[in-house]
Amino acid sequence: MALPGELWAELTMEKRIFCSVLLFSWAVYLWEAFLARRQRKVYRTTTHVPWELGQIMDSETFEKSRLYQLDKSTFSFWSGLYSELEGTMILLCGGIPFLWNVSGQISDRAGFEPEYEIAQSLVFLLLATLFSAVTGLPWSLYNTFVIEEKHGFNQQTLGFFFKDAIKKFIVTQCILLPVTSLLLYIIKIGGDYFFIYAWLFTLVVSLVLVTIYADYIAPLFDKFIPLPEGELKQAIEMMAKSIDFPLTKVYVVEGSKRSSHSNAYFYGFFKNKRIVLFDTLLEDYCALNKEHSEGEDGEDDDTKSKVKNKKQGCKNEEVLAVLGHELGHWKLGHTIKNIVISQMNSFLCFFLFAVLIGQKELFAAFGFYETQPTLIGLMIIFQFIFSPYNEVLSFCLTVLSRRFEFQADAFAKELGKAKDLYSALIKLNKDNLGFPVSDWIFSMWHYSHPPLLERLQALKDAKQD
Repeated sequence: MALPGELWAELTMEKRIFCSVLLFSWAVYLWEAFLARRQRKVYRTTTHVPWELGQIMDSETFEKSRLYQLDKSTFSFWSGLYSELEGTMILLCGGIPFLWNVSGQISDRAGFEPEYEIAQSLVFLLLATLFSAVTGLPWSLYNTFVIEEKHGFNQQTLGFFFKDAIKKFIVTQCILLPVTSLLLYIIKIGGDYFFIYAWLFTLVVSLVLVTIYADYIAPLFDKFIPLPEGELKQAIEMMAKSIDFPLTKVYVVEGSKRSSHSNAYFYGFFKNKRIVLFDTLLEDYCALNKEHSEGEDGEDDDTKSKVKNKKQGCKNEEVLAVLGHELGHWKLGHTIKNIVISQMNSFLCFFLFAVLIGQKELFAAFGFYETQPTLIGLMIIFQFIFSPYNEVLSFCLTVLSRRFEFQADAFAKELGKAKDLYSALIKLNKDNLGFPVSDWIFSMWHYSHPPLLERLQALKDAKQD
């Protein structure tokens, strides 16, 4: 009987590559499933408010958050299992070369000869994203209209959901297809140093998208209105001025149309910074805290949010504390550091891609024996070959993110916002039904933000002063 090592030695290089990719994918899935199982055990067994949480969380909210997170974890297990099985079947059944051949037939009928690889690549990309959207639709529907609805977060009607999904797909294709075609063209004509030009192109595209997203893309999905003149706006402008943040505009986005989860962020380059506050973050502006009459503003049933009478949001002082944290990321250079890390990683990946793209064994491992399309090479190398590196990088960035969050909290503390940030974190945790107890390995691997108790402990001393 042959030993595993002997069987492995008998495999061709193509088979070894294919088996390694498949085995690593399942190893990652099993690791994630193990971590999720540990966390679900925490959800199931921690049924009473721990003593250290007694003063910041009532038993009713604790139970609601426990059940919500348990439902989310169970859903994540089944959707993750389906995704892994689907990906495995696609690889085993030759789904990628099959779809490439179908794309070739479609582009040929459209009048493009086989040498027009970019046209075939765009058809392939369109079909692949369409397939992903269709297979992911039932999971998205269940998550939105069963889990989020059950726990009081969903504000969408079915009509709004489908309109939103179609709009997102169209907008995505309008960006993805032209960008991909230009990237493939640059790689083909770039010569020996194409990886430098490709990296510079993706850098420019990413900066342009970050610049135009909030002004031209996000308003296609949500309504942005200037924050009305008043005490809150004046306080935000004064705080921005005190740390030399070049604020130009403050917007409120109607996030309550789709969900009662809350958020805040800033965007823009150089001297043109804008702050965006979700209405669900603001106690005085949140639509969920107000009575809405039927047919207000002439909205039809498909686009009108299903407003629930649910008091949520933060007071003005707490909103300022949250913004103090967010502006801390800017003042401490976290945004720039993340951009630099991202671009260094992007350059490294393109360089390694240039080294590996000539290896025909990589293409043969996935069923491409006669042709080596550039788009397929990008997919194979970036998605499959780099997967071990991507896992390590993801963990390192998670650790770095938690460090940045503590630093931003400390910055808000220095602004004298410790007490208000303390209460804001508790409110946001309650509004979003965050569960404050976690398994230490699960937390270490997944949480880009420190657990609530750790953040509160760091703020506690200043709060008491």
